[in-house]
Amino acid sequence: MSAHFARPTRHDALDRLVDRRLYRELAYVDGQWTASGAGNSFEVADPGSGVSVAWVASLDAGQTSRAIDAASRAFPKWRSLLPQERSKILRKWYELILAAKQDLALLMTLEQGKPLAESLGEIDYAASFVEWYAEEAKRLNAENVTSHLPDAEMLVRREALGVVGVVTPWNFPCAMLTRKAAAALAAGCTIVAHPSSETPLSALALAELGERAGLPAGVFNIVTGDAATIVGVMCDDARVRAMSFTGSTEIGRLIAGKCAATMKRLVMELGGHAPLIVFDDADIDRAVSIAVDAKFATSGQDCLAANRIYVQRALYDRFCAAFVERIGTLAVAHGLTEGADIGPLMHDRAIAKVEEQVADALKHGARCLVGGKRHVAGKLFFEPTLLADVPDEALIMREETFGPVAAVTPFDSEDEVVARANDTEYGLVAYVVTENGARQLRMGRRLEYGMVAINRVKITGAPVPFGGVKQSGIGREGSRHGIEAFTDLKYLCLDAA
Repeated sequence: MSAHFARPTRHDALDRLVDRRLYRELAYVDGQWTASGAGNSFEVADPGSGVSVAWVASLDAGQTSRAIDAASRAFPKWRSLLPQERSKILRKWYELILAAKQDLALLMTLEQGKPLAESLGEIDYAASFVEWYAEEAKRLNAENVTSHLPDAEMLVRREALGVVGVVTPWNFPCAMLTRKAAAALAAGCTIVAHPSSETPLSALALAELGERAGLPAGVFNIVTGDAATIVGVMCDDARVRAMSFTGSTEIGRLIAGKCAATMKRLVMELGGHAPLIVFDDADIDRAVSIAVDAKFATSGQDCLAANRIYVQRALYDRFCAAFVERIGTLAVAHGLTEGADIGPLMHDRAIAKVEEQVADALKHGARCLVGGKRHVAGKLFFEPTLLADVPDEALIMREETFGPVAAVTPFDSEDEVVARANDTEYGLVAYVVTENGARQLRMGRRLEYGMVAINRVKITGAPVPFGGVKQSGIGREGSRHGIEAFTDLKYLCLDAA
């Protein structure tokens, strides 16, 4: 952190912004753009070039408490609005997000590094949650219960939980915020959100648009700065009734432990270690396309990324050869370069982890068929890589990989591959490629994952319950289940005698 706030930025690409008011370096608390009380700030740099993009306010514990104060004050009035009124505000927010799509995507690519085409796609994805929950706000209906007591009428209703703490990651800085916040806002909750310090600009731009849409002061707060300080205050404060977190399983466990004292509701989307299973009856071109999309989107920095690719032995050699050929067509470049497929990794730690996993796999007997080292595009770029014959004991087969490295290994039988795929503490998503209809259904049942994709990669969206099992999370986001997480059930029993 630095004590010099509001340093001039140097990134020429900021001149492309049509709406300069979307570029914010101050936190957003109680409807006010807020500097650090001590004048502290932190740098946001373009991972593709290392050039500064912004210096953002670093708020302290006291300011975090004041954001919770604001959300607590705003909660009664926001909760009491008719659902139709909350819906109108969310609908306006959705429309403003789409209207600002180009600027939002530019900011995202500058702070996160992903290719601009992917950033544009994420803005559509992020907006879809706001639109969905604008409608769901009107559908939190009460339900009647058939009475088991004489002369009694029974009613069950859903009521807004209260202040919700939201903690979002750097790999999807817009979509992870709207998926959480739109659901909580629709339910009548207020928000104190902490975006990753690598990518705060997207969240701050969304706050600017939320204010224009009519979100009242205190309803939607963005607190930027040191994660341990800010999230620690949110976990400890009893007024924060729920914590919604997306990030690593390790950090999720720490947050859950800190929330135990105040018995908070937890919604957590944690680590993934997705298997992709290709059976020998699969169409090889389709299977390779699925593998490329499942592995290399967001430069492999995705909890849904296919980390372990199992290919049935009869198809294995042909698959590897075709996969190498397809990987060779991927363009590695800065995210603003037209046609870029693979951008930079987020930071030095990500590069170091990928290098460690590649070296460990080779030590265990794997073969590197393509790639395997840093790319000449820059210090945070890594070559799209294919490792073949990777044994199960290699690190890359046991730990989540956040980078453009595909690990492929053969298998012989269905029972064998199911056992290997399930042999992990994670359970977010699994991919299966097979033309056998009965096998498709069997694999859907046998794989211990919250989501299973059959013969496709894209399965997420606002209408579906997103989430995992085992150490991959608690609860679901998206769908009607996503809004229910931010409500309490209240039971009313009325004497009708």
